[in-house]
Amino acid sequence: MRRTAARQGVRMLRFVDVFGRWEQSELSQLEAAELLGIGERSFRRWCRRYEDGGEAGLLDRRLGKMSGKRVPVDRCDAVEALYRTRYSGFTARHFHEHLVRDHRFAWSYSWTKAFLQSRNLLPKAPRRGAHRRKRPRRPLPGMMLHQDASRHAWLAPVPPLDLVVTMDDATNEVYSALLVEEEGTASTFRSLLEVFGRHGLPLSLYTDRGSHYFCTAEAGGKVDRDQPTQVGRALSHLGVEHIAAYSPQARGRSERLFQTLQDRLPKELALAAITTAEAANVWLRDTYIPAHNARFAVRAEQEGSAFVAVPALDLAEVLCVQEERVVGNDNCVSFLNRRLQIPESPLRAHFVRATVKVHQYPDGGLAIFHGRLCLGRYASDGVLLGDVPPARGTSKIVGPARRQPGAVLGAVKDAARRDAVASPRARPSLTAPVRGARSQGRSAPGNGPVSPTRKCPSETPLLRRTKQQRAATSCVT
Repeated sequence: MRRTAARQGVRMLRFVDVFGRWEQSELSQLEAAELLGIGERSFRRWCRRYEDGGEAGLLDRRLGKMSGKRVPVDRCDAVEALYRTRYSGFTARHFHEHLVRDHRFAWSYSWTKAFLQSRNLLPKAPRRGAHRRKRPRRPLPGMMLHQDASRHAWLAPVPPLDLVVTMDDATNEVYSALLVEEEGTASTFRSLLEVFGRHGLPLSLYTDRGSHYFCTAEAGGKVDRDQPTQVGRALSHLGVEHIAAYSPQARGRSERLFQTLQDRLPKELALAAITTAEAANVWLRDTYIPAHNARFAVRAEQEGSAFVAVPALDLAEVLCVQEERVVGNDNCVSFLNRRLQIPESPLRAHFVRATVKVHQYPDGGLAIFHGRLCLGRYASDGVLLGDVPPARGTSKIVGPARRQPGAVLGAVKDAARRDAVASPRARPSLTAPVRGARSQGRSAPGNGPVSPTRKCPSETPLLRRTKQQRAATSCVT
């Protein structure tokens, strides 16, 4: 028996009882109507219908008739065919969105869900568990960002990849989504550079305790703040608080986001015929993320933003791997089985035994810094790139790109060295601009022409002779 028929039978029994009491004058029309939950006018109309047709006169005349809003049979068949052939595995909500947007479907989501369940195309959702109180959202965008990664078969012909997502706690807005083979320091810096460069610096970043985020003495243990990772060092330098989560439930918003993405994103990528991670990242940035934010983002509790703009800061030099190295005797730096040759510098002749920092960028590029000065930039294979630009925030150091021998004659110590430098095979001095202002009369303290501790004379009679005189002497002898 259908529910409507059962309720109609109960209503009939109640009316017959109340109608009998009204006929015996135990109840007035107003009291009888209140007992039935209807108006006094409706009670009088029911009485006339009961007196004219008996119980049959009280039957609901709408029962058994087709609704004027009923979905046509051909449309039902079309919806079922679409789900079986093109949208198999979609949730009812996701499927209904495509029906409305792409197929001009005018009926409700409730009908779509009930229809799919009636055709055994969609299982009924399990009963929800106990209610848990959610953590209140931050009132302003930029007060807290979530970053997490999920490994899933995002692209059909490609093995499972990691999707690194950065989202806002206040609005659920996704700022960055990046597909990589495996999450790590490089993918983290790449995502943060994209977000910080576009929006500014947030107040805090909420992540799990992965090895690229925090150092832990034991698996699942407490994080060690005294041993920061590369990510921790960069965030501390930028003044961004780094918050560690100690359970998946603590990152409930990012976990629920990945449930949505794992359900929708592979299907959307398949519909867009995207099969490579590079094309997927471009499509995510330009197409999917704006549509996702328009659908799922919520409004912040307060107006404004907590992001801090840093236009004068070169974020690329902070959001990168930085490691100290000591320059070898060959003026090279060893890094990841590569030998990075330091090019000529106007500051000094060489950097042997100097402590420098090697920057490794998310794209694989390398750079060597001595303090704030960039000594050289290199490709991922260690090949030196073109001219080195000055570090941002420092004055540009001007010097000759290639010095000629004549330009450094003033920097030599004595006449013999001057003759050697003037030869065509001589190598130009690297320290001429710095040492050119020094006196040419003495080569070292205590070695001047009148010094009592002079080790050797600066000039001898043999050196005073000209070439012609030496040639004439050799001919005579």
